[in-house]
Amino acid sequence: MDADVGRDEPDASATWVERCGIMTAMSLSARRRFRRVSTPMASSALARWSALALLLLGISTAIPANAFVGTDSNLELSLFSAIVLGLVEGLTEYLPVSSTGHLLMTNEILGLNVNAEAERLLDTYAIGIQAGAILAVLVVYKDRILQLLDGLLGRSEDGRRILLAVMASFVPTAVIAKLIFDPVREYIFSPGYIALAWLVGGIGILVLSRSAFFDRAKGELASISVKQAVIIGLMQAIAVWPGVSRSLVTIIAGVLVGLSLRAAVEYSFLLGLLTLTAATAFAALSDGGPLIEEFGLFTPAVGLVVAFVSAVAAVRWMVAWLNERGFEVFGWYRIATGLLTFVAIGLGWLNF
Repeated sequence: MDADVGRDEPDASATWVERCGIMTAMSLSARRRFRRVSTPMASSALARWSALALLLLGISTAIPANAFVGTDSNLELSLFSAIVLGLVEGLTEYLPVSSTGHLLMTNEILGLNVNAEAERLLDTYAIGIQAGAILAVLVVYKDRILQLLDGLLGRSEDGRRILLAVMASFVPTAVIAKLIFDPVREYIFSPGYIALAWLVGGIGILVLSRSAFFDRAKGELASISVKQAVIIGLMQAIAVWPGVSRSLVTIIAGVLVGLSLRAAVEYSFLLGLLTLTAATAFAALSDGGPLIEEFGLFTPAVGLVVAFVSAVAAVRWMVAWLNERGFEVFGWYRIATGLLTFVAIGLGWLNF
């Protein structure tokens, strides 16, 4: 869509006000209902997460649909869009809410998917700014990373065992993802399937939390075996479905094979470090040139920095939250976000 076409459309500010009004009313109504069926803590947390989702949705709908500046052959990502994508990536990469699902939905809401070339470049951009999330884990878990390096050099038995486990988890994920990614992308990379995954995952979190699943195991990270690691890697491949969440699947798998919740969360971060590094390196080698040619260096750098800062905050917050309050908040958030997405689809704001 070019600038001339945009001037013939209805007043964007009026549309934005109407949408925000509807979404705010829905949020307040949902908040009252959740208060009646959940604990005060869960209700308060849900309200905060829902408010954040609505705020991002409201701000993004105020932006012109063509957030890409330029023609089809000369695409330029706006600074605002670069910041939003970096923020979404950093906040959601390691939380059990699916960064891929959130990024795809953000692209839809901002109107970034203007053509096939834009979609391809956005995929590369999203993978590229994952480098910020990678750096965040290196900073937050620097002591553990040093232990893994000592294990590689033969100076730490625990480090060697954990490093071997991470590699054993990565291999089956990489093989399965390579085989199924293209058909999955063709058929289920859309808002409707993302919302479905959010809902199912959210309900699953609530069921598992209330059945004390996350308290069932006490195994420490240094005790993980190769067999346990392979099982986690096989289950991680499920996260190829956008909206499922790699973090959620690996945490559940970690607890299932015998790790404590705290150990499973840390293992999920470490496995994500290797998985994201491999994906980022592959994207840089295959599409890094066209990405820089179209977007330049500035907006990718901005997205990476924003992703790094927000990922550090998200990782530290998640660890502190889980130690104090548990997993349910993520279930409520996923359910609320999935329902809001289906409402947006029903109102015609998003395609299924």
